[in-house]
Amino acid sequence: MVYTPKEEITKRIAKLRILMEEASLDGAFFHYKIDYYYLSGTMQDVLLFVPIDAEPILFVKKELSRARKESPIEQIIHYRYAKDILPYLPSIKRVGIQLDVIPYNDVVKFKKLLGDVELVDVSPLTKELRKRKSPFEITLMEKAAAISKKVYAQVPRLLREGMSEIELAGLMEAYAKPLGHEGLLRVRSLNWEAYTWHILSGRTGGLVSQADSPMGGLGLSPAFPVGASLKKIRKNEPILIDFGICYHGYQVDETRMFAIGSMPDLFVKAYEACKEIHYRVLDKALEGVTSKELFQYSLELAHKMGYADHYLGYKKHQVRFLAHGIGIEIAEFPFITASHTYPIEDGAVIAIEPKMVFPGKGACGIENTVLFEHGSYRILTNMDENIIII
Repeated sequence: MVYTPKEEITKRIAKLRILMEEASLDGAFFHYKIDYYYLSGTMQDVLLFVPIDAEPILFVKKELSRARKESPIEQIIHYRYAKDILPYLPSIKRVGIQLDVIPYNDVVKFKKLLGDVELVDVSPLTKELRKRKSPFEITLMEKAAAISKKVYAQVPRLLREGMSEIELAGLMEAYAKPLGHEGLLRVRSLNWEAYTWHILSGRTGGLVSQADSPMGGLGLSPAFPVGASLKKIRKNEPILIDFGICYHGYQVDETRMFAIGSMPDLFVKAYEACKEIHYRVLDKALEGVTSKELFQYSLELAHKMGYADHYLGYKKHQVRFLAHGIGIEIAEFPFITASHTYPIEDGAVIAIEPKMVFPGKGACGIENTVLFEHGSYRILTNMDENIIII
């Protein structure tokens, strides 16, 4: 069991307070488990309060003994009802709360509880904090990547003609779990859910769905219309495996290509184009250009290679991002996208995923989780990048 060190939590809260002061906040409440886990080290049922000029207080509904073991915060207090926290609060007039994810009814109840206070969205502050990873976080992501490498190495043993996509997904999941893979990929969203088993073979790679990704897959039903399906895997078709790993809350994301017998030349060439875009964009990022400029650069490369209609989706279904930050959420800052204007800085960890889609035929692409450090970058998901033919 890995617990977040006290010095790690102390540094995070100190950095948060700098941002809180710039936002003129008297304090901030954290109801959302991703944020309070990052700032407290526990994902028990708690409410974290961070005042601007006093020690943080962790109010625990359930389970107190585990929260005290998992979190290094000194003030940990049991509460049953929301009103129980009031005696512990200082005078506050302007206070932060995660308005992007907290249900509106809960916000109304909380404002009624606190009385005459101004509620401000504090989520941009925590997103900014998590934009750069600490050595502790990087160590956990390296361990997740090590699990991923072992899981992908098993695919040639597990994959066989006639099995379904979801059967392969289940076998990969079963192999990953004893290694420490938690199975759950967390995402900050109302209706988008992240899942591990994104396995697309042949024509299912050309299917789009509700997910904001170049290809969605068929899924198992209208209730789960994305990812691996009951389709049988055949010889001589592209098999795209995008199988995320989560270890102690931290995720890595990666995609590799497989085939049984042979890979059609269309996909071999497109895959090589994806790899070239992947590395040329990473090299360009070291020059300090902005996210928007990197995204545009990738579009220019795809156009010159003859893949303008297939890059990041097919025609009208093309997505507007090439890479997403990753950590305790599957999509966090920084992004390489058409609408963001910051550079990629040291300490950032991104999942970069150039992919090509050919409707009715399939999809291909590569994805790696990449750490920027010391003016360079390092591939964390350092598995074999060749097309694996079974």
